[in-house]
Amino acid sequence: MSSGPDNEQVQAAPMYASAEKIYPREIKGRFESLSKLATLILLGLFYGVPWLMWDERQAVLFDMPARKFYLLGVTLWPQDFPYLALLLIIAALSLFFFTALLGRVWCGFACPQTVWTEAFIWIEQWTEGTRSRRIKLDKAPWSWNKLRRKGSKQLLWLTLSLWTGFTFVGFFAPIRELGPDLLTLSAGGWAMFWTLFYGLATYGNAGYMREQVCKYMCPYARFQSAMFDKDTLIISYDETRGEPRGGRKRTADPQALGLGDCIDCSLCVQVCPTGIDIRDGLQYDCIACAACIDACDSVMDKMTYPRGLIRYSTEHGMQQRDTRILRPRIFVYAALLLVLLGGMVTSMATRTPIILDVIRDRNSLYRELPDGFVENIYTLKIINQADDNRNFRLSVDGVRGISLDGVPAAVAVNGGGVLSLPVRARAHRDDAYGIMNIAFTVTDVEDASIAMTEDSRFLGPTP
Repeated sequence: MSSGPDNEQVQAAPMYASAEKIYPREIKGRFESLSKLATLILLGLFYGVPWLMWDERQAVLFDMPARKFYLLGVTLWPQDFPYLALLLIIAALSLFFFTALLGRVWCGFACPQTVWTEAFIWIEQWTEGTRSRRIKLDKAPWSWNKLRRKGSKQLLWLTLSLWTGFTFVGFFAPIRELGPDLLTLSAGGWAMFWTLFYGLATYGNAGYMREQVCKYMCPYARFQSAMFDKDTLIISYDETRGEPRGGRKRTADPQALGLGDCIDCSLCVQVCPTGIDIRDGLQYDCIACAACIDACDSVMDKMTYPRGLIRYSTEHGMQQRDTRILRPRIFVYAALLLVLLGGMVTSMATRTPIILDVIRDRNSLYRELPDGFVENIYTLKIINQADDNRNFRLSVDGVRGISLDGVPAAVAVNGGGVLSLPVRARAHRDDAYGIMNIAFTVTDVEDASIAMTEDSRFLGPTP
């Protein structure tokens, strides 16, 4: 269409433009070493933990069909769901704490998307070469060399992705039995489905989507600003020191040329996994991987300039104002974390391996016996949360002379088993009238300190 007196042709910009592929440049430095170490540790834990054994069983196993969660020596049941809720609260509070203190350090060093993307980039660098070689290879026409390098990369990507899916399912099914079960399909279609699902999700997210996940799919990038303040550590470009930027010889005096310390080499952009320019200021696309710091420091070293043109700092620090890293909100988050963690650890350490549930028979209020006694019927559900078989002794009190009829001296409950036991509680009608509170107690025969008490009600005739 025409616009203005010169009838200049203005073309409408497309509403959607395909994202350009980012080729992160390799860089060496202290933060790169820290990132590599974190990646190796986290991947090692993920792939190695399912293979650990604990007392002839898998050390960490979320057995969904059996409704048991094994965490080393602890067995959790559906009744222990509050622990899961508390763990999620602790995780969310930890995110607030570390974000307020160190910005998006989680994204840059520990996020699964970052960790697996880093692993996929290592494979890409190993098969296709450096950044310049990868760019050149993508632009080159298809040849045997290109097919060999691309094919090797895809094969390694798919292998790592499928192994990731297999390992993930191994947290929910015995991993030593999972392989043969998948080959024979004896584990059912669900195991194969989730192995392929998580494998292909890893392949797509870490191999192709990469920074797009961080930019458009992850909600953390959108609400992180609510957890930032002017004393939060962020990766910052010192504009006062760096501007005006411009190229120069290594021996040149930047002050004589009217230039800042930034030589405009764009190396900080080339190493960025999300393709941003940190010199444009803080952006939600930045995952705080600190690659730009390593890149800029290497350039400063070559130019014999002081390091820190790009560095971890705060908004107050960049404004030459006092910075308080340890501020009230940090102490509040830390205190809450310590309280919740302490409470959770204490609760799990002192939890009894017995769960007792008392269900009163609702079909009859009570029954009067010929010998002057009143009888109420109950069903006791005893859950043995321990892995070994245990014998329990039952008792009841709350009404004078109350006793249990027909109950053996001890009842056996298998490890991890549930015993449903009907019992009859009897008391003399002179002592049992109206509605009275009673308490059933289950005690371990071999260890009296292991006991559980559950309240109920005993009904008798109205006096």
